[in-house]
Amino acid sequence: MESPALVLNADYRPLSYFPLSVWSWQEAIKAVYLDRVAIVSEYDRIIRSPSVQFRVPSVIALKQYVPPRRRPAFTRFNVFLRDRFICQYCGQAFYSHDLTFDHVIPRSRGGRAVWSNVVTACTTCNLQKGNRLPHEAGMIPLHWPRQPVTGELQENGRSYPPNHLHQSWRDFLYWDTELDPS
Repeated sequence: MESPALVLNADYRPLSYFPLSVWSWQEAIKAVYLDRVAIVSEYDRIIRSPSVQFRVPSVIALKQYVPPRRRPAFTRFNVFLRDRFICQYCGQAFYSHDLTFDHVIPRSRGGRAVWSNVVTACTTCNLQKGNRLPHEAGMIPLHWPRQPVTGELQENGRSYPPNHLHQSWRDFLYWDTELDPS
């Protein structure tokens, strides 16, 4: 996406860290025109129409606060994010495409696909555990599964910055991290 705009909530925090809340420059310009956002920072790039010209926004803030969801959606990706992309059996970190999720209590034994029964697992460990309970397989999860809060997933997401971070975004993405005094 060329010249994306970082989208901040009305409190000037990103709507989401992972995936990072960004809009295309076209969506950002439309939101500015509809008076739904305030421009916080701009790129040097200028776009023109026959009657007006705009600098492309690099950071925008919503004018109305959007409260974060208290309970995150139960998705495969959010399970990986909760577990920080670490297999809960062998303790190794993996890319998301190399991970699966494992039912701690297998579905065939009454286990359900819910936060409190699913952990991140690499393919090798998932196959090794198979249809057994953790104590039967001798494979106890590093962290017992539980439902995270949205803030926890956002905090975990900050550890995985995207490939594109424009300089104008940096003050808003890591604003609460401790500054180096040197």
